[in-house]
Amino acid sequence: MRIESVRALEILDSRGNPTLSVSVTLSDGTTASAQVPSGASTGKHEAVELRDDADDHYGGKGVLRAVANVNALGFLPADAEDQSAIDRKLIELDGSPDKSRLGANAILGVSCAVARAVAASRGIPLWKSLADTFGTKPKLPVPMVNILSGGAHAGRQIEFQDFLVMPAAFRTMRETLEGIVKIHRAAGVVLRERGYTLTGVADEGGWGPALQSNREALEILCAAIERAGFRPGEDFAIAIDVAASQFYRDDMYHLATENRVLARDEMITLLDEWRKKYPVVSIEDGLDEDDWDGWTALTKQLGEGVQVIGDDFFTTNPDRVRRGVKRGVANAVLVKMNQIGTLTETFEVLRIAREAGYRAVISARSGETEDSFLADLAMASGAGQIKVGSVTRSERLAKYNRLLEIEAWEGLG
Repeated sequence: MRIESVRALEILDSRGNPTLSVSVTLSDGTTASAQVPSGASTGKHEAVELRDDADDHYGGKGVLRAVANVNALGFLPADAEDQSAIDRKLIELDGSPDKSRLGANAILGVSCAVARAVAASRGIPLWKSLADTFGTKPKLPVPMVNILSGGAHAGRQIEFQDFLVMPAAFRTMRETLEGIVKIHRAAGVVLRERGYTLTGVADEGGWGPALQSNREALEILCAAIERAGFRPGEDFAIAIDVAASQFYRDDMYHLATENRVLARDEMITLLDEWRKKYPVVSIEDGLDEDDWDGWTALTKQLGEGVQVIGDDFFTTNPDRVRRGVKRGVANAVLVKMNQIGTLTETFEVLRIAREAGYRAVISARSGETEDSFLADLAMASGAGQIKVGSVTRSERLAKYNRLLEIEAWEGLG
């Protein structure tokens, strides 16, 4: 079965910025499409998302060049079911070290659209087709859900990017999401009671109030868990996405909200104090993306009892993950397929992490679409964790609702 045609269209993501929708038609007549996400707090080692830089079209954020690059492919001379060969061909056609010629957004759209078309042609769910293709053992993922937002996702009202909850004892997706919806609503009540003005939600659907300190978010989150009728640490635990590179400059961490500046060791101490006082079980990007020595110290101090995740630090890059494993840095990898650009490389990162005993979290981006591909990817990966955003906004709920379908109807709930 061969690929007959590939075509792309410029569409809008959840922030109203352009992105791509790519459609693939196979020789048996099957057609399927995939839509590409986009990040706000991006690591500098990510594959390049190609933008037009033409001010008269979406303020320079257009993706017409990436669309044209896909349309110029015409078709790929490869067996549609040989995903690795297709992805290698796309990388070869790009020919740059960071996928900047065709654009990682263009390449990923093709990679995912081919995978979805093959699944449809086979007449099986996407997650099962991906698992068959890459030899993984599917597993329903535990959700890590955004409740309070700061950083680039919420107008930098506070510096730390996300404060999330995750079940301490995962039973079913249905029960877990019901509990998290209660916590999200309870957080709104707590914020109003404490006098915060709520004008809406942040990029990923969490509340984005202007707090007096980053620590205050932990206090509010614990209060919300209790208000929802749960026990912090026993029913639901807390995860933090620090996104430290976003407020790191001149070798220091600048907490403008708190009018203070922290050195590396002080940041590590702060995070260590928080995990001892609050039920924090996961910390993402606790230090700058290039501070390898600092990450070694962070992992040594927190890694015994906390999931230490590299996002901007690893950027879903096989070489960076291998380097991290070799140095014993972090103990988990955040996996964002658009950071690297192909499904084959995404699954390679998952393989490296699994073989090294590292955990993995399949993650969405702040700029998403209503494409539910990520839910099937999380299921197929067997990683056991997913980070999509909050329980509001349809681009988030599309992924959660797909997981509910998989649990209820497709045999692995």
